[in-house]
Amino acid sequence: MTDTGTGITGSRRRRGLAVVFFVVFLDLLGFGIIIPILPYYTRTFPGGTEFVIGLLAASYSAMQFVFAPLLGSLSDRVGRRPVLVVSLGGSVVAWTVFGLADALWLLFLSRLLAGAMGGNLSTAQAYVADVTPPERRAAALGFIGAAFGLGFIFGPGIGAVLSFDATVAAVDGFLPAAVPITRFSLPSFAAAAASLGGVFVALLFLPESRTVSESTGATATERTSPITQLRTAVATPGLRPLLVAFFLVSFAFSGVQVMFVPYVADIYGYTAAQSALLLTYIGVLAVVTQGVLVGRLSARYSPVRLSLFGTGLLVVGVGAIPISRAIGSVLPDLTALAPFLTADLFGLLLVLTLLPLGNGILSVTLTALVSQRASAALQGSAFGITQGAGSLARTVGPPVMGGLYFAVGYWSPFVVGSVLLLPVLWLVAKLGTTPETYEPRPADPGHAR
Repeated sequence: MTDTGTGITGSRRRRGLAVVFFVVFLDLLGFGIIIPILPYYTRTFPGGTEFVIGLLAASYSAMQFVFAPLLGSLSDRVGRRPVLVVSLGGSVVAWTVFGLADALWLLFLSRLLAGAMGGNLSTAQAYVADVTPPERRAAALGFIGAAFGLGFIFGPGIGAVLSFDATVAAVDGFLPAAVPITRFSLPSFAAAAASLGGVFVALLFLPESRTVSESTGATATERTSPITQLRTAVATPGLRPLLVAFFLVSFAFSGVQVMFVPYVADIYGYTAAQSALLLTYIGVLAVVTQGVLVGRLSARYSPVRLSLFGTGLLVVGVGAIPISRAIGSVLPDLTALAPFLTADLFGLLLVLTLLPLGNGILSVTLTALVSQRASAALQGSAFGITQGAGSLARTVGPPVMGGLYFAVGYWSPFVVGSVLLLPVLWLVAKLGTTPETYEPRPADPGHAR
């Protein structure tokens, strides 16, 4: 028995989704492990200024922008599984080089390679589209988003623990002297190990989602010109406004993410540990939203309506950040219930709650809309292009928002971010008046995957 429109048996579909979820989690776990050590590691090298740190962060997203469409298109031709395996292997090399680096250029090399391999999200999303019928995709893609959230929750914590002197000393005692174990190299090697685990999981347990005929058909179309194939995906009715929406959301949200820590440090006087707890709170809500809430909402509401709702939450939440302290001033002090829950913190948490709710709903439903408006042969390319648009936005958004923060005022990146999200409401609402161009796949004739 197969699921209509997916061409894959129910048990294999569930297995494939579970394995992709775990592979994405391992890949993002490695990325998250590096987050807390990157600034400190960079400063140990001559010339490792804050500007260089920014360039290192931007280099990752820039390579994602270039390679996400290429990996997505490649997976349309050769299959999802080999692209995932090879890209995960590339991440192993990247994080190993990162840990062994003795010069800034090696740090850049490793970040460039990691960013290129990080473009495999488009392939993971296309895998989900392959094995899931259109009406279930929002929920299934939500689990991929939850894997991201879990990676960002556990990764930084693991990286912090592995950078403790006691942890470094304990591990160093078990390894040969030829292996350099420091508070920077140990987390890097752990990130490489996480990606290596993803390689083995994908090789051993991930079934291919595309039939030989599907891959052959995609190849015949795309051999003419990869650029032509990508242009065809962009020209698909209903897809172009979604690309603009992806860019605006990623631009605004990435800038807000980067400027949030300086904001709570300057306005609330929070330490790095307190800021990390707030980020963990946001991450937990993001996982719950994408892993649980989106699936239930998508069963009752269309992706267009949910996208409008998520955008509205983000517009309000991002715009309210600069006045979060004023909001807290009119709220009750709950320290009698919890000593740490001051009115200031209560107001900030209320505002922050809107961010993972809005972004979680919006990111998943926008992705579902992309899938519905791309043909079966171009699923990987469409996801690659949208991920590339997001990567480009995450490359330019943080430095622009950072310049606004320091040149104009602490409130400016949040106000500008809120304003940038307003056109998304119009773009998504317009989609509700245009028909979908999704082409359903024929039932699987019984090919092994």
